[in-house]
Amino acid sequence: MSHTVLVVEDEEDIATPLVRALRHEGYQVTWADSGAEALKRLGGTDPAEVVILDLGLPDLDGLEVCRQARESGYDGAIMIVTARAAEVDRVVGLDLGADDYLAKPFGLAELQARVRALLRRASRSPARAAEDSLRIDVAAHRVYARGEEISLTGKEFELLAVLVASRDKVVPRDQLMAQVWDQNWFGSTKTLDVTVGRLRQKLEAAGAVEKVVAVRGVGFRLESHPD
Repeated sequence: MSHTVLVVEDEEDIATPLVRALRHEGYQVTWADSGAEALKRLGGTDPAEVVILDLGLPDLDGLEVCRQARESGYDGAIMIVTARAAEVDRVVGLDLGADDYLAKPFGLAELQARVRALLRRASRSPARAAEDSLRIDVAAHRVYARGEEISLTGKEFELLAVLVASRDKVVPRDQLMAQVWDQNWFGSTKTLDVTVGRLRQKLEAAGAVEKVVAVRGVGFRLESHPD
């Protein structure tokens, strides 16, 4: 049986090629052009496995759709796609329950690859996924893995929050230095490597499936390594 995808996008000229490309991949795809319609479909007896959710909807903000969907028990994958570039939107979206975040404009090949990755991640048992995956509470400055809180320093938490907001994407070293330390920082960037090293050790010790991966000469990426 093919996987199911719900595209939530109010602009037909954007939704049509998305739906066409995903159907070409073999998915069963439905389209909702409003937040209310999306919530109705997600609250049905057979909701889609993956939701591609635009934030700029005519009735409800996409973040509100994400929040209500999670509160009502939807446990499928949610990928936010939006033209909003602010880090706060990414962090809030992830904190409300989104699994991935893709900024517009994007290539269809990248979107298809991300859908495949979300489906692979979802193929693990729900209990194991919930047990292992990181849960970050931005407001409370707390991080959990396998149901247990991970003790992080302030800089370790800020670093992880930036990486989580760009999950599976490389964040350049200079961007990390500017966001976690200070854009006018003139000290050695070795402090970044030391902090990454400590964060990596704490995640591994906690048994989180997420790993901080170094991309030589570029920066760092947070990615999941399911069993």
